[in-house]
Amino acid sequence: MPSQFRIPKARLDGVYGAVMTRVARRMWGEVPDNAYVLWHNLPVAKAVFGFEQKVAKWSALDPHLKAYAEMASAGVIGCSWCLDFGYFMAHTKGLDEAKVREVPRWRESEVFTDLERDVMAYAEAMTATPPTVTDEMVAALDERLGHAAVVELTMMVAIENERSRFNSAMGLASQGYSEVCELPLAEAGTISR
Repeated sequence: MPSQFRIPKARLDGVYGAVMTRVARRMWGEVPDNAYVLWHNLPVAKAVFGFEQKVAKWSALDPHLKAYAEMASAGVIGCSWCLDFGYFMAHTKGLDEAKVREVPRWRESEVFTDLERDVMAYAEAMTATPPTVTDEMVAALDERLGHAAVVELTMMVAIENERSRFNSAMGLASQGYSEVCELPLAEAGTISR
């Protein structure tokens, strides 16, 4: 499904635009649609891209748990672009695609461990408005993951909320990234509860 930009696509111009276009095509095969939207405010775009580069270096949390939490959050918000890109990123990182495919149905699926289920429940609880996170949820995750990983998990869900809410508000939809990994794109907003 093509994106329906709510504001026109910006032209990625200048030296920074050329570099960003080259890097994006090398990393993802094409420029992500959200870059065209962010480009309307270059200071915002540079801040977001710089922050995302730093976030990509965080390593206290298992990458599988991180991916499941991000996709669970994106599904609650209803961001098909984020689910699409999340599937692609999971594929390129070599994560278990059978599990990734089941994230939208994690409550009914039998492929997840108790810890993975708790991480997705936490991501959904953080994403709810208002958040429904409990002391017990945090304590259970902290006991199994440790302080650093729980802090990273919490921040990753918060960041995914930012990404998903921005992309959804700007009208961005699936860009076709998941076609590369042959994962059927779950319909956003169909996360089981």
